[in-house]
Amino acid sequence: MDRLNRQLGIPQGIALLTTSLLGTGVFIIPAIVASIAGEYSLTSWLLLVLCVLPIAFSFAALGKRYPHAGGPAHLAAKAFGKKAERLTAILFLTVLPVGLPAALGIASGFWQSLFELQSWQVLLIQLGSLALMLLLGLSGAKKVGQIQAVIAIAIVSAVVLLIGLEPPSLALWSPPANSAILDGQVASALGVMFWCFVGIEAFTHLGEEFKRPERDFPIALICGVLLAGGVYYAASVLVLHHHSYGDELANSQSLPTIFAALLGDKGLWVAAVIGYLACFASINIYVQGFARLIWSLSDEHSHSHPLAKLTSNKVPGRALLVVVGASMLSVTVTQWWSLPIEQLIRYANGNFVVVYLISMAAGVVLLNGLWRVVAAISTALCALVLLALGMDASYALSLSVLVLLAQKLGARRLSLQH
Repeated sequence: MDRLNRQLGIPQGIALLTTSLLGTGVFIIPAIVASIAGEYSLTSWLLLVLCVLPIAFSFAALGKRYPHAGGPAHLAAKAFGKKAERLTAILFLTVLPVGLPAALGIASGFWQSLFELQSWQVLLIQLGSLALMLLLGLSGAKKVGQIQAVIAIAIVSAVVLLIGLEPPSLALWSPPANSAILDGQVASALGVMFWCFVGIEAFTHLGEEFKRPERDFPIALICGVLLAGGVYYAASVLVLHHHSYGDELANSQSLPTIFAALLGDKGLWVAAVIGYLACFASINIYVQGFARLIWSLSDEHSHSHPLAKLTSNKVPGRALLVVVGASMLSVTVTQWWSLPIEQLIRYANGNFVVVYLISMAAGVVLLNGLWRVVAAISTALCALVLLALGMDASYALSLSVLVLLAQKLGARRLSLQH
């Protein structure tokens, strides 16, 4: 008997992953990257896609063989045991205090581009968004996929429209000079850009809900990654062509500024609505993924666990309530302290990279033949991205050390008791 409803097909899967990858990134990350790497930002995007593709193929192979709501934590358990599962789960869940407020900050920024909002009004928008995600999540994965398909089409259409209105010059691309590499411009850009392709790991939590996961999951994953990569590259071309980047304010309003320049005031409204919906869709995937991870771990611990209960349409409702509640607390604290979005993104990236690193190492253990080689290459690439993050990886690495020490002390206490 299936634990969850198998409702997802290839179109919904592509839509879910594409909106997850594009949502909070496509309207701000190309501008941040342009500010860091300048004329070399397009090369940085090409390098990132080359790094992400082996990782995507590895996740596709793993998801085909081990579709499970536990996602990367389940893969870690299969390869390395329960301790690795707990470490991976904690790293993924502790993205909540840093990554989710950053994403909601980007989302509410679109409303700030239209209205002068006080901080309490911004907080209300963020809390209201989370409440909508709760209601949408309770309706089931199929409904979520259908709504996000519409949002994905809107995002792609918006970028295509901007390129069509004023085609950029083909002379924008420049190969990176040695100085750019030596000075760390490209590496620093890659450290931020990795945010654009986090979402693959959250997508794996939906593996059990595909009608035919062995066929549909890998196709949806690869198509979603390629589509998102193409849109990011096109958005970066637009940002460079219109010189729509600079300080934090200019970066946060980058694509809306281009919309306004080409379409007038109506363009600003279109950009704000599409931008908000894109962010909403991306955050929603994470909220649903967090809920499924908590439910899966609870269900495997005990079927009678309170968080292991499903609704009548097989949705982890209680786990979803916990995630939304914790998210509301996180955004309230972050809004109160006025923490910078870019720094929150960098800290969250550290957690994601370590989760990817563990998942790819699990692939080396679990996969065979060519796929094992691809997973090994992916493991090395994730390690390089972790190095590129530098001190920004301290949040994830500190958490990892604390979790491992706690597990070691717990094991020692148990051995003394026996």
